Amino acid sequence: MPKSFIRSSSIVAAMTFLSRILGLVRDFVIARYFGANGLTDAFLVAFRIPNFFRRLFAEGAFSQAFLPILADVKANKSDKEVQLVINHIATKLLSILMIITLISIILAPMIIFLFAWGFYFNTDLTQFDLASNMLRITFPYLLLISLTALSGAILNTYDNFTVPAFTPVLLNISLILCAIYLSKFLSTPIMALAWGVLIGGILQLIFQIPFLRKLKKLPKIQFGHHKALSTLKKRMLPALFGVSVSQINLLVDTMIASTLIAGSVSWLYYSDRLLELPLALIGITLATVALARLSNYHAQKDTKNFLLTINKALLFALILGFPACFGLIFLSQELIITLFQYDEFDLISAKKTALSLQAYGSGLMAFILIKIFAPVFLSMGDTKTPVKAGIVAMTSNIVLNLILVQYFGHVGLAVATSISALINAALLYFFLVKQSIYKFNNAFYKMLIKVLFATIIMALYIFYFESNINLYTDSSMIERAFLVSKTILISALIYFASLFILGVRLKKL
Repeated sequence: MPKSFIRSSSIVAAMTFLSRILGLVRDFVIARYFGANGLTDAFLVAFRIPNFFRRLFAEGAFSQAFLPILADVKANKSDKEVQLVINHIATKLLSILMIITLISIILAPMIIFLFAWGFYFNTDLTQFDLASNMLRITFPYLLLISLTALSGAILNTYDNFTVPAFTPVLLNISLILCAIYLSKFLSTPIMALAWGVLIGGILQLIFQIPFLRKLKKLPKIQFGHHKALSTLKKRMLPALFGVSVSQINLLVDTMIASTLIAGSVSWLYYSDRLLELPLALIGITLATVALARLSNYHAQKDTKNFLLTINKALLFALILGFPACFGLIFLSQELIITLFQYDEFDLISAKKTALSLQAYGSGLMAFILIKIFAPVFLSMGDTKTPVKAGIVAMTSNIVLNLILVQYFGHVGLAVATSISALINAALLYFFLVKQSIYKFNNAFYKMLIKVLFATIIMALYIFYFESNINLYTDSSMIERAFLVSKTILISALIYFASLFILGVRLKKL
């Protein structure tokens, strides 16, 4: 296994960590300035809709269908042909998204009704109108971030993982500055967040252009047909559904949450944001590097390194995923109170958010495994298999949503999402074994036992020595940050020390 996999993963993880930390700062600012109420629900719906489509057209189906095509052309064709493929695909993507964006701006109220019908049936339509106006500002973000994702896929193919991984930082900076400063000059202060999304999208796209110029791979407008377009269409259309099942599930959660009490959308959003931190650092980081590597190895017919890449990704997922999963569950209230429970975000909202975080956190390993298993199929040009698993998972999520929401409210929606993710991951692994692509080896099972043992020891420490919510609620922001940092640091030391005693040597991995 080339050391470049570990080095590239570390670079992506570092940049992703920076982005997610700023993301938490962003959410802290939003929570402190605007709280968790009907207005924040309106913004989060207006942001989640283009963000959902972003996962489809950007990091989701498009990138994972496009990257293997580009890797194949790069490995087997001339540099001129590579540029042609980039030009044709970029032009087609730009054309389609411009049409979608224009229609969505015109039909914004209808889209809000479709995705958050609960707003429309409120006695006061202020929330519905606000969400519609915000969507007209936020939806162009889809066009900008999709072109950014295209640029990032090109850079990843040429082993530049740093720039695409750093780019999301710019969105967070934009939202933070707009929330603090621009909101003071608007009659409806929360509208500043919508403008922050749009400005952030512009900055992200502009940032990548110099690096594409340096590679001499800057896309150019080129109409006409190219066979790569047919291949992309064939692979992307089913992947639009299959790869983004977890995002579809979250959107379904938002739809149903819009019919619940005010604040439900926000509670789910903030808990999902905390879930996204370890998921991005572990699952998305490994998936980003693994897809590029797997695509290249498959194009070169290098089966040995293809399988070694999967093994490596799974081992790191085990070692990092399990403690993160248990940490989110056992420290849910401490984390939420420390990060968000200030000013407009009260203690009741913190407790409600912590409950949904526990539900989401229990499914973290499943979310991570999906991020690793799906790219294996996609790197081989197989988008149908993830769709099969995705259809079952999404159907399960909808059924479970309708049942569990009746008894547990917004927490039931989070539980349903985690269960459907587990079903999705299990089905993807089933197909990997059935198609004789990959099967867990003895090293995986040995590591699993050691990781579980070390995680249990860590969890016992948290449960018996660090579980004191009153201490957090009575402390200042700095004191809370110190308390939770101390707990995380000691827990991590206990976990990795346990692994070391059990014979796990990270350097050897």
